[in-house]
Amino acid sequence: MWISDQWEDYEVLDTSSGEKLERWGDYLLVRPDPQVIWDTPQNNPGWKKKNGHYHRSSKGGGEWEFFRLPQEWDIRYKDLTFHLKPFSFKHTGLFPEQAVNWDWFSGLIRNAGRPVKVLNLFAYTGGATLAAAKAGAQVTHVDASKGMVSWAKENALSSGLGNAPVRWLVDDCVKFVEREIRRGNKYDAIIMDPPSYGRGPKGEIWKMEDGIFRLIQLTAQILSEHAVFYLINSYTTGLQPAVLSYMLHTVIAQDFGGSVTADEIGLPVTDSGLVLPCGASCRWQRT
Repeated sequence: MWISDQWEDYEVLDTSSGEKLERWGDYLLVRPDPQVIWDTPQNNPGWKKKNGHYHRSSKGGGEWEFFRLPQEWDIRYKDLTFHLKPFSFKHTGLFPEQAVNWDWFSGLIRNAGRPVKVLNLFAYTGGATLAAAKAGAQVTHVDASKGMVSWAKENALSSGLGNAPVRWLVDDCVKFVEREIRRGNKYDAIIMDPPSYGRGPKGEIWKMEDGIFRLIQLTAQILSEHAVFYLINSYTTGLQPAVLSYMLHTVIAQDFGGSVTADEIGLPVTDSGLVLPCGASCRWQRT
């Protein structure tokens, strides 16, 4: 398992009864987690001192309950700064487990010895975009949500990357890649973090299981001859690391050589010393 264990401003303190107790900077949040199927004693005092609690509804969705929590606050990961704010469906605007991937590809970018053009699809609030830009890459950031792209720009400014070579685009990711193929544009690296289900800016429907293999095939057409890396993340239960690995072996490694590795990603739990699984990632890199 690839573990994001380099955080100072974030930690999973404890897990129990379908929920996790997290520290986000100076604030404690309790959020549901489908992986937490165990029922263990909630001995950590943070359970009773929480600043926010997302209650999931039996009818779907849920709502936040707040206790002395500001509307927005910041946390840092190394030399990056992120704005946080609780919003719909339990999220805060950041997936801390992805830091282990940021560190991996940042090293590849720095060691490339040349400019690296990165395409970040389903780019959300820009964690991967910021990490790649800080490492020296030119980044094209694509997300269907105008609000998420605006949020990512705020994170870039806070991280001292306001003048970094980043293109911020509100677009349907599949349609954007199809246009890039027609334009003949190429990228040295591709990052994608597709949702299980989503809608484009014009109502385009995305379903992970139906669309992911075709999207990988499309993106292979815009990889440069000397591509550096390819990263795909999945929070969809049915897409295990071996499935992601099979797709990248079939499409990317077959044409570009290199090596493919895939594994679960996770976050250490302070109280138990164990690791909470948080989805899967698959990496291709030139060897």
